[in-house]
Amino acid sequence: MSIFTRSKKKAATADTTHHDAHTAQHTVDDGVLAGAIAASEHADLQRKAKDHLWMHFARQSGMEAGNGVPIIVRGEGHHVYDADGKKYIDGLSGLFVVQVGHGRERLAEAARKQAEELAFFPLWSYAHPAAIELADKLADYAPGDLNRVFFTTGGGEAVESAWKLAKQYFKLMGKPMKHKVISRAVAYHGTPQGALAITGIPGMKEMFEPLTPGGFRVPNTNYYRAEEMGFHGSLEEFGQWAANRIEEAILFEGPDTVAAVFLEPVQNSGGCFPPPPGYFQRVREICDTYDVLLVSDEVICAYGRIGEMFACTALGYVPDIITSAKGLTSGYSPLGAMIVSDRIYEPFKHGQTAFYHGYTFAGHPVSAAVALENLAIMEEENILQNVRENSPKFRAALERLKDLPIVGDVRGEGYFFGIELVKNKETRETFNEDESERLLRGFLSKALFDAGLYCRADDRGDPVIQLAPPLTIGEKEFDEIEAILRAVLTEASNRL
Repeated sequence: MSIFTRSKKKAATADTTHHDAHTAQHTVDDGVLAGAIAASEHADLQRKAKDHLWMHFARQSGMEAGNGVPIIVRGEGHHVYDADGKKYIDGLSGLFVVQVGHGRERLAEAARKQAEELAFFPLWSYAHPAAIELADKLADYAPGDLNRVFFTTGGGEAVESAWKLAKQYFKLMGKPMKHKVISRAVAYHGTPQGALAITGIPGMKEMFEPLTPGGFRVPNTNYYRAEEMGFHGSLEEFGQWAANRIEEAILFEGPDTVAAVFLEPVQNSGGCFPPPPGYFQRVREICDTYDVLLVSDEVICAYGRIGEMFACTALGYVPDIITSAKGLTSGYSPLGAMIVSDRIYEPFKHGQTAFYHGYTFAGHPVSAAVALENLAIMEEENILQNVRENSPKFRAALERLKDLPIVGDVRGEGYFFGIELVKNKETRETFNEDESERLLRGFLSKALFDAGLYCRADDRGDPVIQLAPPLTIGEKEFDEIEAILRAVLTEASNRL
């Protein structure tokens, strides 16, 4: 069965990082409930949430039924605490965001100081020191000639900006028909109308059709399911095969119509697909051959998640554009950035040409100040080195789970791993939609949370559990995570 037909039509509700009710009792070490709020205040918050709050990527029916919603009130290090004072390991860094951990006073102080000095000013024909310094810092980190930084408010906006830039760039270069983009099956690239057309998850798009035209899909790099895509061979051969499907798509659409290829260094949706050896080097060759821009979508993978400031550096390729957000500020303030090569910037340097695109809060002074402080912390505490040194230990801890009958595959890079769940390890048989619904939403998501682990149970591809904890943790925390997963997955196996 091909990857295109086997992808489940799950959409917003596929992300089950929370559950409809929470009952477990997790306490701080001295037994005192930490950060708990009064029962009356908690009840009042639940009522207000039910009456007025529209949750993102979530079924509202849980609140409408009166089950309530987990309310997180405090974070410290790699833990978060709910309104009852219950303590949870943040196994997802909020949402692949909190690189340096929760409760950093330095980052709060950087925000306070900047807000007192200059709380806001736009980058629309003006500048401010924090944005200038941050652009300079990001250009230093970026590989090759990626020296120009266009700030956004988040990751989806960075992807949207990159597609618009690619279209205008080729118009300026006398190739106005180059407007299409190629991305991978089951890949997530954001929810704005343009970014959604790049996203490769059918169930997230059908309710918003017609979409922006021009988005086309190729197979992803899930080697565990390679045979179902029609490939048989080694991992290295699979990398060349998957990359060559991009060339095939470019030729089928016509090289004079394709503007860009959008790829995550490690694909998130579907469960952390790392690139096979040689994959990105071959993609770079293909893009150069047909004058197509290579966009490295690093909204999740940048800022240490894979062990370098930019994952493309870790994986040995130089893109034309990097899109980023999330870990840039460790989530202490919203910010995204599109980093562009000198070659792509060059036609915008002359005459009356302008990139007529921007966001009111892009490069916000407070966010830029927080980002600078966040990057300083990462440098001072050798956080990239921590990821590089400890990633094999994290992988080893998770791979111990492969003795469980429900665990089919463990994959990923850095501090970014996915565990694929299967019905039959020998045949790699997956779960159908009803079974996945019962497994993930009916049991696993709530059970993991109740056991003290906040992570992601996801079935936008095949059912997986995803882990992306703060980049500050080590062996002790890996063992704690493995122990929780083992207990819950063992029970899940017994229920099958």
